[in-house]
Amino acid sequence: MHGLDHIFRPQNIAVIGGGEWNAHVIKQCRKLNFPGNIWSVHPTKTKFAGLKPYKSISDLPAVPDVSFIGVNRKASIKALEELNAIGAKGAVCFASGYAETSDGKGLSDELLKAAGNMTILGPNCYGLLNMLDGVALWPDEHGMKPVDKGVAILGQSSNMLINLGMQKRGLPISHVVACGNQVQSSFADIGTYLLEDDRVTALGIHIEGFGDIHKFQNLAMRAYLLGKPVVVLKVGVSDAAQCATLSHTASLAGSDAGADALLKRCGIARADGLSEFLSLLTMGHLFGSANIKSITSSSCSGGEAVLISDIVEKHPVELCTLTEDQKTNLKSCLSELVTIENPLDYHTQIWRDVDAMRFVFEQMASGDADLNCLILDFPRSDRCEPTGHDIAFEALQQANSSTPSKFALVSTLPENLPEEVAEFAIMNGIMPFFSADDAISTLAKTQEWQAPVTMPVCLGAPPENPETISEFDAKLELSKLGISVPKSVHVTNIAELAAKTTQLQFPLVLKGEGEAHKTEAGLVALNLASKEELNQAVDAMSASSFIVEEMVTGENIELLIGIVLDEAHGYVLTIGAGGMLTELLSDQVSLLVPVNREQVLSALERTKIYKLLKGYRGKAEINFNELLAVIDKLQSYIIENAGKIMEVEINPLLLSKDTAIAVDTLIVRSK
Repeated sequence: MHGLDHIFRPQNIAVIGGGEWNAHVIKQCRKLNFPGNIWSVHPTKTKFAGLKPYKSISDLPAVPDVSFIGVNRKASIKALEELNAIGAKGAVCFASGYAETSDGKGLSDELLKAAGNMTILGPNCYGLLNMLDGVALWPDEHGMKPVDKGVAILGQSSNMLINLGMQKRGLPISHVVACGNQVQSSFADIGTYLLEDDRVTALGIHIEGFGDIHKFQNLAMRAYLLGKPVVVLKVGVSDAAQCATLSHTASLAGSDAGADALLKRCGIARADGLSEFLSLLTMGHLFGSANIKSITSSSCSGGEAVLISDIVEKHPVELCTLTEDQKTNLKSCLSELVTIENPLDYHTQIWRDVDAMRFVFEQMASGDADLNCLILDFPRSDRCEPTGHDIAFEALQQANSSTPSKFALVSTLPENLPEEVAEFAIMNGIMPFFSADDAISTLAKTQEWQAPVTMPVCLGAPPENPETISEFDAKLELSKLGISVPKSVHVTNIAELAAKTTQLQFPLVLKGEGEAHKTEAGLVALNLASKEELNQAVDAMSASSFIVEEMVTGENIELLIGIVLDEAHGYVLTIGAGGMLTELLSDQVSLLVPVNREQVLSALERTKIYKLLKGYRGKAEINFNELLAVIDKLQSYIIENAGKIMEVEINPLLLSKDTAIAVDTLIVRSK
């Protein structure tokens, strides 16, 4: 038996403590008709929530499968010790005040030690709701009802989980789990366990941090093999990396970029908000990991057709072109005033004609579209008569039953799609969307459901005493890796200038040392064509040491390539527009190391600068093999020195049809 079985599918539940929270646990279990035994434990109470409490854990009539421990943090540790002593298997630890507080870090270790071989959830968590088996280790209201199958939702914020459980979208939710501090059972452990249940159709995670990255990757792979999509709503973006001043890479590839790269690597859809989170879960529940790239749209209004067209323009979703057969068949049913296009405004001549409307919906779905949408807003039931809208919905149901195509019901406003209609739609395999914007943005996000990358992420702890080595030394390091750099010399005093620069060819570049961002500090002079210009530049520059190097000429494109250690997600590779375009365009993509060449090229295609790299308006295409070779060498350098390197950045890497040359670089590593 899996250790979590005792928590999620118990036969006997013990509720330890006499507070209001504990009474709610008993109340919620009764509301769900929990089929097993519920025991109360309290040393002094003679009656509690309709039960006669046992005075101690040792007095219980049998060993509980799971105990809800609703006492303070130190008493919780004692309760775990007593439960462990009688051979109990599982517990939910409700109390807070552990690792999340300054004085509670040591108590987490005590809690884990007290649990022994028990499986525990928390601490600092509300517990769980299992709507498949009638288990409610949950000390509050929740708004859910029993289901035969549904989606599981995990989170750290109990209040956010309560809010999600109150949704009125008809989404069947099988489990809600507050994972708390995860001193033992992590998101990955719980999520993987729940996905193995045939009744769980998809997994949603409202998350602040991923914890063990490799475990999370394993969760993603298991979900993919089971054909069950995962949706993540990532919150709590760290600004630590954004405060870095040493490089562009550190500021661009902050913690959120690492999180985004991890989710893409895992083939997991990332929701931008709670509405999209629930819509993606509903899509996963109905259609699995289907990628929706093309749609049809039908409505009885031109305004709704235009609305959908405008929204589609903003997303990687297209309106499928109707075939000639589709157009011919639609013309046979619709008025000559109707323009047969997608999106289709079928006018109101067929309103209330269920057979005609069904025929139209069937024909719209007979092409190659991945999803077929009906735009339909229901009138207020307290003031209006919904008969005509009911007929349109009935026609949609008939079309859904008579064809193998996928259908969606889309309202333009959330309040115009009643909960009972959405629930009935889901029961019949139709996707309900509560706004047109939500519909199209959600469909675009389904394209993120992909096969996970199997390679483990490269992780490392930050060096204890990191230092930024000089640009000259950093270029020597790159040169050892086989990366081309300009020919240069290092000059520590002006007297050395003439002797050391004789081996260099003009034009030259002069760089003063001492600042990370040399251009802003006035420490760069370009295109020096003679000894006189070089000497004048040295005299004008406030620096005690210099780098003098041959200037790279010709047509080149500037790219930024950097790898920075993100403690939460591993080494993040960032590629984007370089030089002064770094700030102007904010055009970059981030991936986690290691990554293969195909994945790099696929990521580059998402950038604005990609058109320039491919050769824009008659310009030559850059040498992609040289670019990819530079990235390969940087990755190998990082992997071989994981934990010793904090950051490597080349900005810019000058790219031409023949070469890739690193003209400015930065390395932060352990001393």
